[in-house]
Amino acid sequence: MLLTIAIGTAVAVLIYKLARLIIEGGQFRKSTRCDGKVILITGANTGIGKETARELLMRGGKVYIACRSLERANQARDDIVAQTGLSDIHVRELDLASMESIRQFARSFLAEEKRLDLLINNAGVMACPKSLTVDGFEQQLGVNHLGHFLLTNLLLDALKAGAPSRIINLSSLAHKFGKINRKDLNSELAYNQVTAYCQSKLANVMFTRELAKRLAGTGVTAYAVHPGTVDTDLPRHMGSLFFLLDHKLVKPLLSLAFKTPLSGAQTTLYTALDEDLAGVSGKYYADCREQTLSKYARDDELAAWLWNESAKMTKLNVE
Repeated sequence: MLLTIAIGTAVAVLIYKLARLIIEGGQFRKSTRCDGKVILITGANTGIGKETARELLMRGGKVYIACRSLERANQARDDIVAQTGLSDIHVRELDLASMESIRQFARSFLAEEKRLDLLINNAGVMACPKSLTVDGFEQQLGVNHLGHFLLTNLLLDALKAGAPSRIINLSSLAHKFGKINRKDLNSELAYNQVTAYCQSKLANVMFTRELAKRLAGTGVTAYAVHPGTVDTDLPRHMGSLFFLLDHKLVKPLLSLAFKTPLSGAQTTLYTALDEDLAGVSGKYYADCREQTLSKYARDDELAAWLWNESAKMTKLNVE
Protein backbone atom coordinates (compact mmCIF):
# COMPACT_ATOMS: atom_id res chain seq x y z
CA MET A 1 0.00 0.00 0.00
CA LEU A 2 2.78 2.44 0.94
CA LEU A 3 4.65 1.59 -2.27
CA THR A 4 1.51 2.24 -4.31
CA ILE A 5 0.99 5.61 -2.63
CA ALA A 6 4.63 6.54 -3.18
CA ILE A 7 4.48 5.63 -6.87
CA GLY A 8 1.20 7.48 -7.29
CA THR A 9 2.66 10.57 -5.61
CA ALA A 10 5.78 10.45 -7.78
CA VAL A 11 3.69 10.16 -10.94
CA ALA A 12 1.46 13.06 -9.85
CA VAL A 13 4.51 15.24 -9.14
CA LEU A 14 6.01 14.36 -12.54
CA ILE A 15 2.76 15.16 -14.33
CA TYR A 16 2.52 18.47 -12.47
CA LYS A 17 6.10 19.42 -13.37
CA LEU A 18 5.56 18.54 -17.02
CA ALA A 19 2.32 20.53 -17.06
CA ARG A 20 4.09 23.54 -15.56
CA LEU A 21 6.82 23.34 -18.22
CA ILE A 22 4.15 23.44 -20.91
CA ILE A 23 2.24 26.28 -19.23
CA GLU A 24 5.35 28.41 -18.67
CA GLY A 25 6.08 28.14 -22.40
CA GLY A 26 9.17 29.16 -24.34
CA GLN A 27 12.09 30.58 -22.37
CA PHE A 28 14.88 32.88 -23.54
CA ARG A 29 17.91 31.00 -22.28
CA LYS A 30 20.71 32.95 -23.96
CA SER A 31 22.97 35.07 -21.77
CA THR A 32 22.91 38.01 -24.21
CA ARG A 33 23.84 41.26 -22.51
CA CYS A 34 22.84 44.86 -23.19
CA ASP A 35 25.65 46.72 -21.48
CA GLY A 36 25.32 50.48 -21.71
CA LYS A 37 22.10 50.38 -23.71
CA VAL A 38 19.39 52.91 -22.87
CA ILE A 39 16.09 51.11 -22.29
CA LEU A 40 12.61 52.52 -21.73
CA ILE A 41 9.73 50.35 -20.47
CA THR A 42 6.20 51.64 -19.96
CA GLY A 43 4.06 50.35 -17.12
CA ALA A 44 6.91 48.49 -15.42
CA ASN A 45 5.84 48.88 -11.81
CA THR A 46 4.36 45.38 -11.66
CA GLY A 47 3.94 42.10 -13.50
CA ILE A 48 5.64 41.45 -16.83
CA GLY A 49 7.08 44.95 -17.09
CA LYS A 50 8.73 44.76 -13.69
CA GLU A 51 10.31 41.39 -14.48
CA THR A 52 11.51 42.73 -17.83
CA ALA A 53 13.09 45.74 -16.14
CA ARG A 54 14.87 43.54 -13.61
CA GLU A 55 16.24 41.18 -16.25
CA LEU A 56 17.50 43.94 -18.52
CA LEU A 57 19.09 45.77 -15.59
CA MET A 58 20.94 42.58 -14.63
CA ARG A 59 22.15 42.26 -18.21
CA GLY A 60 23.79 45.67 -18.08
CA GLY A 61 21.12 48.06 -19.34
CA LYS A 62 20.38 51.58 -18.19
CA VAL A 63 16.68 51.17 -17.53
CA TYR A 64 13.93 53.79 -17.35
CA ILE A 65 10.51 52.72 -16.11
CA ALA A 66 7.72 55.12 -17.10
CA CYS A 67 4.53 54.79 -15.07
CA ARG A 68 1.41 56.73 -14.18
CA SER A 69 1.89 56.21 -10.44
CA LEU A 70 5.24 57.49 -9.20
CA GLU A 71 4.61 55.92 -5.80
CA ARG A 72 4.17 52.42 -7.24
CA ALA A 73 7.02 52.90 -9.71
CA ASN A 74 9.44 53.99 -6.97
CA GLN A 75 8.44 51.00 -4.88
CA ALA A 76 9.14 48.73 -7.86
CA ARG A 77 12.51 50.40 -8.33
CA ASP A 78 13.36 49.92 -4.66
CA ASP A 79 12.40 46.23 -4.91
CA ILE A 80 14.57 45.70 -7.98
CA VAL A 81 17.56 47.53 -6.50
CA ALA A 82 17.27 45.48 -3.29
CA GLN A 83 17.06 42.22 -5.23
CA THR A 84 19.84 42.91 -7.73
CA GLY A 85 22.19 45.28 -5.93
CA LEU A 86 22.15 47.40 -9.10
CA SER A 87 20.97 51.00 -9.21
CA ASP A 88 20.98 52.11 -12.86
CA ILE A 89 17.18 52.07 -12.98
CA HIS A 90 15.24 55.32 -13.14
CA VAL A 91 11.61 56.27 -12.58
CA ARG A 92 9.75 58.79 -14.72
CA GLU A 93 6.10 59.84 -14.71
CA LEU A 94 4.03 58.97 -17.78
CA ASP A 95 0.25 58.81 -18.13
CA LEU A 96 -0.61 57.13 -21.43
CA ALA A 97 -4.19 58.32 -21.04
CA SER A 98 -3.04 61.92 -21.56
CA MET A 99 -1.51 63.19 -24.78
CA GLU A 100 -0.05 66.16 -22.90
CA SER A 101 1.62 63.85 -20.37
CA ILE A 102 3.11 61.84 -23.23
CA ARG A 103 4.44 64.95 -24.95
CA GLN A 104 5.86 66.29 -21.71
CA PHE A 105 7.51 62.96 -20.96
CA ALA A 106 9.05 62.82 -24.45
CA ARG A 107 10.44 66.35 -24.11
CA SER A 108 12.00 65.58 -20.74
CA PHE A 109 13.37 62.22 -21.81
CA LEU A 110 14.98 63.62 -24.95
CA ALA A 111 16.59 66.34 -22.85
CA GLU A 112 18.19 63.60 -20.73
CA GLU A 113 19.08 61.03 -23.36
CA LYS A 114 20.26 61.63 -26.92
CA ARG A 115 19.70 58.03 -27.94
CA LEU A 116 17.32 55.19 -27.13
CA ASP A 117 18.34 51.60 -27.82
CA LEU A 118 15.23 49.75 -26.73
CA LEU A 119 11.63 50.90 -26.34
CA ILE A 120 9.25 48.38 -24.75
CA ASN A 121 5.61 49.46 -24.96
CA ASN A 122 4.45 47.20 -22.14
CA ALA A 123 1.70 49.14 -20.32
CA GLY A 124 -1.92 48.28 -20.94
CA VAL A 125 -5.44 48.00 -19.61
CA MET A 126 -7.91 45.19 -20.20
CA ALA A 127 -11.69 44.95 -20.46
CA CYS A 128 -12.45 48.27 -18.79
CA PRO A 129 -15.96 49.50 -18.16
CA LYS A 130 -16.72 52.33 -20.60
CA SER A 131 -14.51 55.30 -19.77
CA LEU A 132 -12.63 58.00 -21.64
CA THR A 133 -9.09 59.29 -21.48
CA VAL A 134 -8.31 62.96 -20.81
CA ASP A 135 -8.50 63.57 -24.57
CA GLY A 136 -11.82 61.78 -25.06
CA PHE A 137 -10.54 58.45 -26.39
CA GLU A 138 -12.07 55.14 -25.37
CA GLN A 139 -9.73 54.00 -22.57
CA GLN A 140 -8.42 50.79 -24.09
CA LEU A 141 -7.83 52.25 -27.54
CA GLY A 142 -6.35 55.36 -25.94
CA VAL A 143 -3.91 53.66 -23.56
CA ASN A 144 -3.07 50.43 -25.38
CA HIS A 145 -2.72 51.88 -28.87
CA LEU A 146 -2.93 55.66 -29.26
CA GLY A 147 -0.75 56.46 -26.24
CA HIS A 148 2.02 54.15 -27.41
CA PHE A 149 1.57 55.29 -31.01
CA LEU A 150 2.27 58.89 -30.04
CA LEU A 151 5.07 58.03 -27.60
CA THR A 152 6.88 55.87 -30.16
CA ASN A 153 6.68 58.50 -32.87
CA LEU A 154 7.95 61.24 -30.55
CA LEU A 155 10.97 59.08 -29.67
CA LEU A 156 11.83 57.93 -33.20
CA ASP A 157 14.77 60.31 -33.64
CA ALA A 158 16.36 58.96 -30.45
CA LEU A 159 15.73 55.40 -31.60
CA LYS A 160 17.36 56.16 -34.95
CA ALA A 161 20.31 57.71 -33.11
CA GLY A 162 20.66 54.45 -31.16
CA ALA A 163 20.40 52.19 -34.21
CA PRO A 164 20.48 49.29 -34.38
CA SER A 165 17.61 49.70 -31.93
CA ARG A 166 14.35 47.88 -31.29
CA ILE A 167 10.71 48.60 -30.47
CA ILE A 168 8.61 45.90 -28.78
CA ASN A 169 4.83 46.30 -28.62
CA LEU A 170 2.99 43.99 -26.23
CA SER A 171 -0.11 42.70 -27.94
CA SER A 172 -2.16 39.58 -27.19
CA LEU A 173 -3.62 36.46 -28.73
CA ALA A 174 -6.88 38.39 -28.34
CA HIS A 175 -5.91 40.38 -31.46
CA LYS A 176 -7.08 37.41 -33.52
CA PHE A 177 -10.61 38.07 -32.32
CA GLY A 178 -10.41 41.81 -32.98
CA LYS A 179 -11.57 43.98 -35.83
CA ILE A 180 -10.74 47.59 -36.61
CA ASN A 181 -14.07 49.40 -36.69
CA ARG A 182 -13.55 52.10 -39.30
CA LYS A 183 -17.00 53.55 -38.70
CA ASP A 184 -16.68 53.65 -34.92
CA LEU A 185 -13.00 53.30 -33.99
CA ASN A 186 -13.49 55.22 -30.75
CA SER A 187 -16.56 53.18 -29.69
CA GLU A 188 -18.80 56.25 -29.61
CA LEU A 189 -21.85 54.51 -31.12
CA ALA A 190 -21.57 51.23 -29.20
CA TYR A 191 -19.23 49.75 -26.60
CA ASN A 192 -18.33 46.26 -25.51
CA GLN A 193 -15.37 46.01 -23.17
CA VAL A 194 -14.04 42.74 -24.63
CA THR A 195 -14.52 43.82 -28.25
CA ALA A 196 -12.74 47.10 -27.52
CA TYR A 197 -9.86 45.24 -25.89
CA CYS A 198 -9.45 42.91 -28.87
CA GLN A 199 -9.53 45.89 -31.24
CA SER A 200 -6.77 47.62 -29.25
CA LYS A 201 -4.59 44.50 -29.33
CA LEU A 202 -5.11 44.12 -33.08
CA ALA A 203 -4.13 47.78 -33.40
CA ASN A 204 -0.84 46.94 -31.62
CA VAL A 205 -0.03 44.32 -34.25
CA MET A 206 -1.02 46.50 -37.20
CA PHE A 207 0.95 49.42 -35.77
CA THR A 208 4.00 47.16 -35.50
CA ARG A 209 3.71 46.04 -39.10
CA GLU A 210 3.21 49.55 -40.48
CA LEU A 211 5.99 50.90 -38.26
CA ALA A 212 8.37 48.28 -39.65
CA LYS A 213 7.61 49.40 -43.20
CA ARG A 214 8.14 53.06 -42.41
CA LEU A 215 11.41 52.37 -40.59
CA ALA A 216 12.91 50.11 -43.25
CA GLY A 217 16.57 50.96 -43.77
CA THR A 218 16.91 53.03 -40.57
CA GLY A 219 18.29 50.26 -38.35
CA VAL A 220 15.22 50.45 -36.10
CA THR A 221 13.18 47.24 -35.99
CA ALA A 222 9.77 46.51 -34.46
CA TYR A 223 8.19 43.39 -32.97
CA ALA A 224 4.76 42.49 -31.60
CA VAL A 225 4.57 40.09 -28.66
CA HIS A 226 1.95 37.89 -27.03
CA PRO A 227 3.22 37.17 -23.49
CA GLY A 228 0.72 34.36 -22.82
CA THR A 229 -1.84 33.96 -20.06
CA VAL A 230 0.03 35.43 -17.12
CA ASP A 231 -0.78 35.71 -13.42
CA THR A 232 -0.92 39.51 -13.12
CA ASP A 233 -3.47 42.13 -12.08
CA LEU A 234 -4.22 43.12 -15.70
CA PRO A 235 -7.84 41.87 -15.48
CA ARG A 236 -8.51 44.14 -12.48
CA HIS A 237 -11.11 46.14 -14.41
CA MET A 238 -13.29 43.10 -15.09
CA GLY A 239 -15.55 43.80 -12.12
CA SER A 240 -17.11 40.87 -10.27
CA LEU A 241 -15.34 38.34 -12.50
CA PHE A 242 -11.92 39.63 -11.43
CA PHE A 243 -12.90 39.55 -7.76
CA LEU A 244 -13.95 35.92 -8.23
CA LEU A 245 -10.62 35.11 -9.92
CA ASP A 246 -8.77 37.00 -7.17
CA HIS A 247 -10.57 35.19 -4.35
CA LYS A 248 -8.18 33.70 -1.77
CA LEU A 249 -9.53 30.21 -2.46
CA VAL A 250 -9.73 30.48 -6.26
CA LYS A 251 -6.54 32.40 -7.07
CA PRO A 252 -4.07 29.70 -5.91
CA LEU A 253 -5.81 27.15 -8.12
CA LEU A 254 -5.92 29.41 -11.16
CA SER A 255 -2.30 30.44 -10.69
CA LEU A 256 -1.34 26.83 -11.37
CA ALA A 257 -2.69 27.26 -14.90
CA PHE A 258 -1.11 30.67 -15.58
CA LYS A 259 2.43 31.69 -16.45
CA THR A 260 4.45 33.50 -13.84
CA PRO A 261 5.27 37.15 -14.70
CA LEU A 262 8.90 36.10 -15.29
CA SER A 263 7.80 33.52 -17.87
CA GLY A 264 5.46 36.12 -19.34
CA ALA A 265 8.48 38.37 -19.90
CA GLN A 266 10.47 35.78 -21.86
CA THR A 267 9.23 36.63 -25.34
CA THR A 268 9.78 40.32 -24.64
CA LEU A 269 13.38 39.50 -23.68
CA TYR A 270 13.76 37.32 -26.76
CA THR A 271 12.65 40.05 -29.16
CA ALA A 272 14.65 42.67 -27.26
CA LEU A 273 17.94 40.79 -27.13
CA ASP A 274 18.25 37.85 -29.50
CA GLU A 275 20.90 38.57 -32.10
CA ASP A 276 19.20 36.21 -34.56
CA LEU A 277 16.42 38.80 -34.92
CA ALA A 278 18.76 41.56 -36.07
CA GLY A 279 17.31 42.92 -39.30
CA VAL A 280 13.98 41.13 -38.82
CA SER A 281 11.03 43.51 -38.36
CA GLY A 282 7.25 43.66 -38.28
CA LYS A 283 6.72 40.09 -37.04
CA TYR A 284 4.57 38.69 -34.23
CA TYR A 285 5.94 36.36 -31.53
CA ALA A 286 4.77 34.15 -28.67
CA ASP A 287 6.70 31.64 -26.56
CA CYS A 288 9.94 32.90 -28.14
CA ARG A 289 8.84 31.84 -31.62
CA GLU A 290 7.42 33.67 -34.59
CA GLN A 291 3.68 33.13 -34.97
CA THR A 292 1.39 33.29 -37.97
CA LEU A 293 -0.91 36.29 -38.12
CA SER A 294 -4.49 36.07 -39.25
CA LYS A 295 -5.33 37.26 -42.76
CA TYR A 296 -7.16 40.23 -41.23
CA ALA A 297 -4.08 41.29 -39.25
CA ARG A 298 -2.04 41.25 -42.48
CA ASP A 299 -4.28 43.80 -44.23
CA ASP A 300 -1.75 46.41 -45.39
CA GLU A 301 -4.35 48.90 -46.57
CA LEU A 302 -6.15 48.80 -43.21
CA ALA A 303 -2.86 49.16 -41.32
CA ALA A 304 -2.04 52.29 -43.34
CA TRP A 305 -5.56 53.65 -42.68
CA LEU A 306 -5.16 53.01 -38.94
CA TRP A 307 -1.80 54.81 -38.91
CA ASN A 308 -3.23 57.88 -40.62
CA GLU A 309 -6.29 57.91 -38.38
CA SER A 310 -4.13 57.52 -35.27
CA ALA A 311 -1.93 60.41 -36.40
CA LYS A 312 -5.01 62.61 -36.74
CA MET A 313 -6.44 61.59 -33.38
CA THR A 314 -3.19 62.16 -31.50
CA LYS A 315 -2.34 65.33 -33.47
CA LEU A 316 1.02 63.73 -34.15
CA ASN A 317 2.24 66.44 -36.49
CA VAL A 318 0.84 69.35 -34.48
CA GLU A 319 3.16 71.06 -32.01
